[in-house]
Amino acid sequence: MRPGDWWQRAACRSTEADLFFPVSAKGRSQLDVARAKAVCVGCPVRTQCLHYALAAQQLHGIWGGLTEEERQHLAARPSAGSGQYQVQQAASL
Repeated sequence: MRPGDWWQRAACRSTEADLFFPVSAKGRSQLDVARAKAVCVGCPVRTQCLHYALAAQQLHGIWGGLTEEERQHLAARPSAGSGQYQVQQAASL
């Protein structure tokens, strides 16, 4: 498998894609956000997914177990180390 093919091992491949793109992060959509994050918890490529979302500046959806807002906070946070370290730390939350 090539390095860019990480998505082929993603836990979400067998899950309805709409789950990862909730209408909002509030109200009834919070249940969808929680369900999507639960899929991400055990994903073997969670770190790669989050790194991709940050590098590609994905504006919508749950990527690597983080919402749009959570990724924005991570990207805006001053780095104590490398960007890769931040991604690994965030993916382990």
